[in-house]
Amino acid sequence: MTNRFAVILAAGQGTRMKSKLYKVLHPVCGKPMVEHVIDNISKLTMDEIVTVVGYGAELVKSSLEGKSSFVLQEQQLGTAHAVKQAKTLLQDKEGTTLVVCGDTPLITSETMEALLNEHESQSAKVTVLTATTDEPTGYGRVIRNSNGFVEKIVEHKDATEQERSVKEINTGTYCFDNAALFAALEEVSNENVQGEYYLPDVIEILKDKGEKVLAYNTSDFEETMGVNDRVALSEANRIMRARINEAHMRNGVTLVDPVTTYIDADIQIGSDTIIYPGTILQGNTVIGEDCEIGPNSEILNATVGNGSKIRQSVVHDSSVGAKVNIGPFAHIRPQSNIHDEVKIGNFVEIKKADFGKGSKASHLSYIGDAEVGSNVNLGCGSITVNYDGKKKFLTKIEDNVFVGCNSNLVAPVTIGEGAYIAAGSTITNDVPSESLSIARARQVNKEDYVKKLNMKN
Repeated sequence: MTNRFAVILAAGQGTRMKSKLYKVLHPVCGKPMVEHVIDNISKLTMDEIVTVVGYGAELVKSSLEGKSSFVLQEQQLGTAHAVKQAKTLLQDKEGTTLVVCGDTPLITSETMEALLNEHESQSAKVTVLTATTDEPTGYGRVIRNSNGFVEKIVEHKDATEQERSVKEINTGTYCFDNAALFAALEEVSNENVQGEYYLPDVIEILKDKGEKVLAYNTSDFEETMGVNDRVALSEANRIMRARINEAHMRNGVTLVDPVTTYIDADIQIGSDTIIYPGTILQGNTVIGEDCEIGPNSEILNATVGNGSKIRQSVVHDSSVGAKVNIGPFAHIRPQSNIHDEVKIGNFVEIKKADFGKGSKASHLSYIGDAEVGSNVNLGCGSITVNYDGKKKFLTKIEDNVFVGCNSNLVAPVTIGEGAYIAAGSTITNDVPSESLSIARARQVNKEDYVKKLNMKN
């Protein structure tokens, strides 16, 4: 089998993005666009992947750690100059080199595989990935000869009126015979208006040598789109989101309104789960089977067990067990572990807490830095007072505890198994198991006191 290599062009600054963030690191459905490119290339059989970095090199390397080798293009002198930076890694190798731009997150592994197969089956020296569009303005036109081979690629500004009528455009993705590529790169000139070394010039150099130059036309123009500004970034997100949502629906997930459902690229969702409108699933989230998520819920880097329901709520960096009910309007903050059959009700906030099986916090509570056992009931308005102004402290609530409404548990404190806390108590000391703790002033009624105030005179 032919050796295969890939070069990803990711060195440009991307000034049209008008951003402090390096262009290829702008996310599309939660993942940097260059990572989409790398991940799709990685699905193919590649002997080596080389990413050409420039501006923001260290950030790109960090984002793609373990997925690619890297070479540095210190000065951005054009696409041919960028590819040439991979010379030290690839020039002496035999095989096929795929060149892809790092700002084309929508290109699929299937299209790249088809391009590679066409190139290798036809023994071509160059094969250009092209697409057809009714709006080709601004794109380089692919001019074919009578045999269907590529005669030349002409930039829009340099094209004649007849050439501008051509609707087949250059996508900026290529297959090269590796040895021919690096030999031709030595001949590329920068004698042009921009003073740059252009990769399409390699095509003309090889054609003039009588080598076979082909074009492979993909049927999907959208996937070849390069992202150069915020408008294109938004469009890429829209297209990618539609793909992701369709894939989940075909895998047995119900999306009530896909247009208003936002699911990142690497999300996993089990069958027979229903996702309601306004839901955002981000990061490395995993949702189980038979769940109901939303409407208007946000889940980030969390796992949710089978049969759980999360309504109008936020869950970040936490684990939610099976048959859990969360919401409406609850907030599960990072490092929380919600066990099976728990109920977290309206306007309850959980932070860095372990919440045992079958326990409940049904209304208006804050539970932070806590270990809550099984079958615990936290009454309305219960608070773990975990912060003294300098440090955070732990509250331990053992199994089968009942905490009455409007109780404050001032950490560090332990509530023993089976204990009861009377409503309105402020608990500052440990409570023994099976005890009733009352920590409030005794009620005093002063009869006829209002008359003495003469408030009605």
